[in-house]
Formats: sequence, structure tokens, C-alpha cells
Amino acid sequence: MKKVEIACIIDDDPIYIFGTRRIMELSNFCETFMIFHNGKEALDRLTAIISIGEKLPDIILLDLNMPIMDGWEFLDEFTKVPSKKEILIYIVTSSIDPADIERAKKYDDINNYLVKPITMATLKELFNGF
Repeated sequence: MKKVEIACIIDDDPIYIFGTRRIMELSNFCETFMIFHNGKEALDRLTAIISIGEKLPDIILLDLNMPIMDGWEFLDEFTKVPSKKEILIYIVTSSIDPADIERAKKYDDINNYLVKPITMATLKELFNGF
């Protein structure tokens, strides 16, 4: 598995963030992290990074249910922002609602829909060919 340079976690749950970050560190998955607690914070910062030409994350793990701006709203806005870099976006949520799964399929930029929690085995399976 190739190591990811920057992984981005967009989620409002500090326990999930801690656990996912720890699993990624133990599996030597990435060099560094970007952590955002809602879609608005992530959208504002990632848009600024694009505009000044800084390094973007290689992968985004996106929760759907967050305050201020949820994952769907983030996707709707972020996919409109022109970027030269392809970012792998994975929805990682506790939602098993079939309507959410079907809605995710309508986004070309979504690589997969995963139900929490993320495990080391899930990481290896997802990014074996990264």
C-alpha cells in the first residue's frame, strides 16, 4: 500500500476522529492529517488552500450528519470548486439508510460509502491499490 501524504477527516465526533486518526497512525497510512469538525469549516479551508496553491489532501473521509454544514451540503459546494488535483472522497457515516446510500451513488466524486467504524482491515482493503 502506497502511503498517503495528507488525509482529511471531516466529522464532528471527537471520539471517531481520535480513533480513526489512531488507526491511520498505527497502520502508517499517511504522513499528516487535516481535521475539520463540520462541512463549512472544511469547505472554507480547502477552498483557501486551492486558491493559494497549497497541498490538498489525497483523501477525504466525510461524515454526513454534522452541524452548521452537513456532508451533503459540503459535497454540493466542494464539487463546484475547480481543482487540478483528484481527491478520493469516502463517505464514512453511521447511516445505513438506503436513501443515503442511493443518494451517494449520484455523486461522481464519491469513491465509496462506508458505515462506521473504520477498522485497520477496512483501510487496507480500500487502499491496497492506492
